[in-house]
Amino acid sequence: MRAEVTFIGNATTLLRLGDFTLLTDPAFGPAGSRVSLGYGMWSKRLRDPVLDPLADAGPDAIVLSHLHGDHFDRAARQRLDPRLPILTTPQAERRLRRRFTAVRGLPTWESHEWTRGNQRLRVTAVPGRHGPGAVDLLLPDVMGSVIELAVDGRTRLTLYVTGDTLCRPGLAEIPRRLGEIDVMLIHLGGTRILGLLVTMDDRQGAELTRLIRPGRTIPIHFDDYRVMKSPLDDYLRHNLPGVRPVSRGETFELPVRVDEEPK
Repeated sequence: MRAEVTFIGNATTLLRLGDFTLLTDPAFGPAGSRVSLGYGMWSKRLRDPVLDPLADAGPDAIVLSHLHGDHFDRAARQRLDPRLPILTTPQAERRLRRRFTAVRGLPTWESHEWTRGNQRLRVTAVPGRHGPGAVDLLLPDVMGSVIELAVDGRTRLTLYVTGDTLCRPGLAEIPRRLGEIDVMLIHLGGTRILGLLVTMDDRQGAELTRLIRPGRTIPIHFDDYRVMKSPLDDYLRHNLPGVRPVSRGETFELPVRVDEEPK
């Protein structure tokens, strides 16, 4: 059974999980393009995404962590079919539903699932917090996602996509509620806006990795835009077990469980 991730760039990945294909946080603009961060602020893209793997992908749905320009840019909005299902925050749903007719906002801990034959794919919204303290109220709501692939009622893969969250002790609730995390796609970069940290830097990323204890950790969202100040190498120097960087355009096979009991 196929289970793999292709890194497109920034927070954009293509997930092929059994008979399902998901696209995360689509941003297709080239290097040099600018994206809005809200309140009149902009950031310039520094690196091109690798779009070739998307040519024949035919995703079943988009999982959108939040509505910021570096996660859902103008190029993606123009390219994507407005009938394509989008799972995102309720806040983002309200802004997208005029153009995208199948968008659904998931409150925290709510799930949506698809079934094909003997396979089930479930996406559960989990907590995320974009900014420190009261600053978070000025930023878009963020949704982490736990994606579970089951075959014949048995869980084969549990994947956690962090979204643009800062590390908080409450995130330990994720494996407590949803079980062992096989793979974590962690959003890093140490993004700073007006001097304030709004995505995890290397130290927060290391803290979350120890908190979640995934079998495999794949860092993404770390060097595409000028506002990102924490290089990937800083995170890698923590020498955490199971960390596997993936290059742009690279496809990495994900571990699939073989003897999980029915859930």
